[in-house]
This record gives sequence, structure tokens and C-alpha cells, in this order.
Amino acid sequence: MYHQLHTYADLRKQIHKDLRIQHPEWVQPNGESPMCDSYEARLMKTLNVLTRQRPSIAYDYDRLR
Repeated sequence: MYHQLHTYADLRKQIHKDLRIQHPEWVQPNGESPMCDSYEARLMKTLNVLTRQRPSIAYDYDRLR
């Protein structure tokens, strides 16, 4: 399913939701999911590295919308 995302916050929310839908076995009865949290943290670390290496990534994205 296609989701239009405009910000990193939107991306994080969508990934948070999608991981839990795709892997319900990772979600504990209390709603917490350390595995999903780990994946989300790794993604954010990767995005931070990319934006530091190439700060214009955010600009390029905004320009292409």
C-alpha cells in the first residue's frame, strides 16, 4: 500500500505502524515491542548518518515533491 510521507516524523510513524502489522508476533501483550523498537532505532541511526553525509537530502526531497 502506498503512503504519502512528507517528513521524517511521518516516515517513523508509518514504519512503527507497519512493523507491528507485518510482525504481530513481535508485539508483547502489553503493546510493547523491543524488536520493533530496535529496528526503528537502527533506521533512525542510518538516516542520521545519511543526512550528515549529504545534508541536501532533505532539500532534494522537498524540491521533488
